[in-house]
Amino acid sequence: MSPTTEILTAERILEATEEVLRRHGPAKATVVDVARALGVSHGSVYRHFRTKAALREAVTKRWLDRMFVTLTAITADESRAPETRLRDWLAALFEAKRRKAGDDPELFATYMVLTAEAGDVAFEHIADLTGQLTRIIEAGVASGDFTVPDPRTSAVAVFHATGRFHDPGYHRVWERPGAQEDFTALVDLLLAGLRAPAA
Repeated sequence: MSPTTEILTAERILEATEEVLRRHGPAKATVVDVARALGVSHGSVYRHFRTKAALREAVTKRWLDRMFVTLTAITADESRAPETRLRDWLAALFEAKRRKAGDDPELFATYMVLTAEAGDVAFEHIADLTGQLTRIIEAGVASGDFTVPDPRTSAVAVFHATGRFHDPGYHRVWERPGAQEDFTALVDLLLAGLRAPAA
């Protein structure tokens, strides 16, 4: 076993895979390309990821999960009112997706393909996001700020209603004039629907 192989980690493989995908695109990128970029045999890569599909799923999950640190922090921040948390969470999700599309369009296009291939990963990602929304809305119900019979159903509705501002299929409209104003108007409307009626 060479020194390079000994220090090979899943994280290093995923970083190299992302670079290979950026360079070659999902149709042409191979495990051999990843191994070559790392200076190891393709068998070394397969010791960490048993198939090419498993590697692609792992790199897709890593890409989707990158925004979770910020969103989790907002979800857990009880110093903010639930309404503020919900507004900040939706804004952070929109900004994260917009930044991914704008900063690295080639890789963003690659991940649109990979996300479609890795259905389970995408569904888990959506479940994690709606789970965070549910916790924020539950906090709003507990504080009396929101009046909804089922926070989870409301969270899913909020997620779908704001899809234009986080679904990658809409990425071309995110930088159009008025996109931010449209987002703010939608969030205002959603919050008005969740808000407890004034006494």
